[in-house]
Amino acid sequence: MREFSRRGICGLGIGAAAALSVAGCSSSGSSASGKVGTEPGKTAKSKPIGDGSTSYTGKQPKQPPKPERLEPGQKPPQFVVFSWDGAGEVGNGLFPRFRKLARDHNASMTFFLSGLYLLPESKKRLYRPPNNPVGASAIPYLTDEHIRMTLKNVRAAWLEGHEIGTHFNGHFCGDTPADRGSVKFWTPAQWDSEIEQALDFVTKWRTNTGFTDLEPLPFDYTKELVGGRTPCLLGQENLLPTAKKRGWRYDASSPGGLQVWPTKKQGLWDFPLQTIPFAGRPLGVLSMDYNMMFNQSHNSTKGPPANYPGWRKQATDAYVAGFQRAYETNRAPFFVGNHFEQWNGGIYMDAVEETIKHIGGGRYKDVRMVSFRQLCDWLDAQDPQVLANLRRLNVGEKFTGRG
Repeated sequence: MREFSRRGICGLGIGAAAALSVAGCSSSGSSASGKVGTEPGKTAKSKPIGDGSTSYTGKQPKQPPKPERLEPGQKPPQFVVFSWDGAGEVGNGLFPRFRKLARDHNASMTFFLSGLYLLPESKKRLYRPPNNPVGASAIPYLTDEHIRMTLKNVRAAWLEGHEIGTHFNGHFCGDTPADRGSVKFWTPAQWDSEIEQALDFVTKWRTNTGFTDLEPLPFDYTKELVGGRTPCLLGQENLLPTAKKRGWRYDASSPGGLQVWPTKKQGLWDFPLQTIPFAGRPLGVLSMDYNMMFNQSHNSTKGPPANYPGWRKQATDAYVAGFQRAYETNRAPFFVGNHFEQWNGGIYMDAVEETIKHIGGGRYKDVRMVSFRQLCDWLDAQDPQVLANLRRLNVGEKFTGRG
């Protein structure tokens, strides 16, 4: 899996037009028009923060009850986390599509927002990416219309109970010494600068865009932000010290994880993409749409359309197999990573939708589709020894309970 833990992983955002990087990251580009889903109304106790881009509105709605503590030997729930890198809406309707699916199936998700998706290109010189020219970005800046769509969907998502994490900003990848601008080579101090800028772009979008007709984001992002996923799953080692100092609770940047119970790394919960069964690939594939595409069409976002039905089924079967292996054996949390993209005709979006319907269709008991932050809440509430016992269960090793 070494090849796919580096070259076959991508956290690209929406409609990236840049050429393939050394890390193997690309995107299809999309600018179709479309409507954003209906935005919830104003919240009751809104207190503007800063320039009014964000506001304090009290406790987040639609959160699960206080986590219960497992008794020794008690079977844990099956947690599933669907997460989205970039989390921009460019008119293709994917953000509202999956918000609706979440509502229909009582799911919470994590949206890793790219800070640059709230910064107009006309203000790009406000961005000072480490080891890169001022204003540079490996993903495109969004149009004003798409920034508006993204703001409306992020606002609605939080009010619907979802988590807003970060995918940082410029998405600089690369795995060799020649790629000094890559996040892989950033120092802890440079990561701190990147995070601070991501916070600025989210909390000062009103100043930077000049928009006055949109509601503020209904949360204090300095408190909401407790985790993220790095571009191309690179640079975690130097990110973690900075993330810990900032009070983050988890990181979702590890590649090639097994389907076992998570541990902490440098004091933060480590939530990796996981290796799941994949027909025709003895070593499996990482649980992310990009990796499926990498395996099926060899990094092309537009493979032969005749292959789409078979590839769609292969992707769906892989996600379902990963879920069922966990559910039927060690009950390790199952993690799926995605992008709002139409790669290979949108088959990976269809595969994720079918997987959500399969998991949430009522055939399984005690399944919880949660955000990463909600999973942290549950894990932190548990007896450390009970978690240690769960971590002893290997991939596919069945939970036997009290006996």
